[in-house]
Amino acid sequence: MNQKTALVTGADGGLGIHVTKALLDAGFLVAGLAPKIKQSDFDNSRFTALPSRLDSLEAAKQSAEAVMTKLGKIDVLAHLVGGFAGGQSIAETDDTTLRRMFEMNVDSAFHILRAVLPHMQKAGNGRIIAIGSRAAESPGAGVGAYSASKAALVSLIRTVAVENKDSGITANVILPGTIDTPANRKAMPKADITNWVQPAAIASLIVWLASDAAGDMTGAVIPLYGRGL
Repeated sequence: MNQKTALVTGADGGLGIHVTKALLDAGFLVAGLAPKIKQSDFDNSRFTALPSRLDSLEAAKQSAEAVMTKLGKIDVLAHLVGGFAGGQSIAETDDTTLRRMFEMNVDSAFHILRAVLPHMQKAGNGRIIAIGSRAAESPGAGVGAYSASKAALVSLIRTVAVENKDSGITANVILPGTIDTPANRKAMPKADITNWVQPAAIASLIVWLASDAAGDMTGAVIPLYGRGL
């Protein structure tokens, strides 16, 4: 029970793989949540696969309870689940796209926060780290729905920080620029990837934010733009 535990959502994604491995390398017990994740995805006895979605509060609560049953506690929540849609101006964006961005980037966070926070509050400690986007603070043309949803995520995480500042729980959000993942390379084959942020850099920051050394950092909105500054 003295070993630190972490719940990583989106653990099998382009960023999630790096974050999960970094936390395992740091000695954490890690539960990795994703719809199709398998135990064999990570060759480590301290890893637990949690095949699930965050499309409802009930699903999130079931996942949190599964982690509590398996690991006994949730010290860290690294929320990486999200999605992207772009290419249309606000005038051209339809309701379906806007709803999808908020479902993926805000609702998923809202569900897992409501599921995990009671356990952290009862324990009197916890670390919450979410992945936002540079677009939350510096929106560009053609990504209005995405930018708005990531801005809402920032507000949600900062609110959690304020509400739990006396509970031993910290909540911070990282705003990366374009992340160098296989999916992004495929979507933007002609882009200059030398300006992209490396997933390992984000993973290292998450490990630090999950540590005791980061106990005084909460409510922070952390830019991680790399050479794309």
